Amino acid sequence: MNYNPVGWFEIPVNDIDRAKNFYEKLLGITLKRQDVPDYKMVWFPMNDGAKGASGALMQGTGYDVNSRGVVIYFTCPDMDGALERAKGMGSTIVLNKKDIGEWGYISWLTDSEGNTIGLHKVK
Repeated sequence: MNYNPVGWFEIPVNDIDRAKNFYEKLLGITLKRQDVPDYKMVWFPMNDGAKGASGALMQGTGYDVNSRGVVIYFTCPDMDGALERAKGMGSTIVLNKKDIGEWGYISWLTDSEGNTIGLHKVK
């Protein structure tokens, strides 16, 4: 296999605008709103040919917020700053910045909707 197996992700949300604002502030990025029939959708930036996968925030039938589901990790060069911003937006830090050896650092936090997400920083 000459590719990373994750090609796309979708994060369930209850309030698409609140979630869009949370992720834009947390990661310092701009997200694009594009609703489709019966669903509200906000896209994370996508850069064809770059490492990693992109995805979307999704609101609609079948997208249930859950803190016990899959944990998606966002690459985060400024993890300390992101954790401070998260706290300022009311997030709970589930796992403080943790050294995982040669692979860098990880942390878990709750997003604006109650999902648990991960941050990853390389050394």
